[in-house]
Amino acid sequence: MSITLQALQFQNLRTDLPEFRAGDTVRVNYKIVEGDKERIQPFQGVVIQVRGAGISGMFTVRKLSGTVAVERIFPLHSPRIASLEVVRQGTVRRARIFYIRELTGKATRIKERTSKEVRAKIKAKKAKAKA
Repeated sequence: MSITLQALQFQNLRTDLPEFRAGDTVRVNYKIVEGDKERIQPFQGVVIQVRGAGISGMFTVRKLSGTVAVERIFPLHSPRIASLEVVRQGTVRRARIFYIRELTGKATRIKERTSKEVRAKIKAKKAKAKA
């Protein structure tokens, strides 16, 4: 790859996005252009995969709209993404959780990922409640 192409790609990388992975619930505020007007539309769902590296990175978000599931693939470094926030961190054992497509109802829930400090506080609170 030429040096100018690498420099151009590096120049367009976004650094303002938070770190997230499969299983996390995210809210993507995406810029929609309708004619000459521009609006921001939020899309909140579970990340089922993150793929690619550098400027070609993509991630797939799945949400339930009523009883219909909607999946959308977003380019990671797209200028159309106004903002991205991690609503909830989920714990899954795979990098790509396509198996969630076949699950329905309560089976689609993903356990929340917590840090060691939070787990220690919860454990202390439970011990205090028992005593």
